[in-house]
Amino acid sequence: MSVSIRATGFSPRPAKPWLSFYYSDELIVVERASRARRVERLLIKVDPDCRVSVQAPTSASDDAVLRALKLRGRWIYEQLRQFRAQLAHITPRQYISGESHYYLGKQYVLKVIETSQAPQQVRLLRGKLEVCVKCKTSENVRKLLMEWYRARARDVFSRHLETALEQTLWVSKIPPLRIQAMKTQWGSCSPNGRITLNPDLIKTSRDCIDYVILHELCHIAEHNHSERFYRLLNQVMPQWEKVKARLDGMAAQVLNDSFSRTEAS
Repeated sequence: MSVSIRATGFSPRPAKPWLSFYYSDELIVVERASRARRVERLLIKVDPDCRVSVQAPTSASDDAVLRALKLRGRWIYEQLRQFRAQLAHITPRQYISGESHYYLGKQYVLKVIETSQAPQQVRLLRGKLEVCVKCKTSENVRKLLMEWYRARARDVFSRHLETALEQTLWVSKIPPLRIQAMKTQWGSCSPNGRITLNPDLIKTSRDCIDYVILHELCHIAEHNHSERFYRLLNQVMPQWEKVKARLDGMAAQVLNDSFSRTEAS
């Protein structure tokens, strides 16, 4: 979840990479990153893994950023509570038969088959996500499933990207597409227009995929979260806020495996 807020104040000293403040007896630690000088608004983000960050102009003093963070302290605190509640009810994946896994927003029961006869493969069959593997260990099943997700992601994302270009008339050609696992982002857009998407996005619904792709395509025209950026996003997806809220709400479940491996590392 993210929110924009205007902050004033100028910093004669280098900004600190980490800021912190108390809300309701809880110490909230926030990572500070820079935004373009001409962008006056702060962008405050609370990620599903409970990381809090703020993007602020380099000209804004730490005191000014802290004041803005404290003004949104209740919102940040509530977001953290919601995400923690979601994570508390999620059991790390074991990659065994009977588990529930997501694909394109739907849940499928995992069925693991150990066989030396059939080729190793993953397929959707009669409402089940069937994994045929020669040696039925959790790690083997996980790797095979992740490879399948990545392959499906490249195919589905490419088709959705081509469709999205019909709406984003400011993009003259299909931008390069990269599939890369990311801990706290669904997607990103480089300064030269390359779109990077998280393969875990394939586990969400098609309109969530469209939202992330359109969001990144808007960054080709406006690389910051400026007012112009949001005008473009509203033009191509008027209901984006509802879709984003649904995407944020299911992030903990969809990214279950990513979180468990991050915590273990």
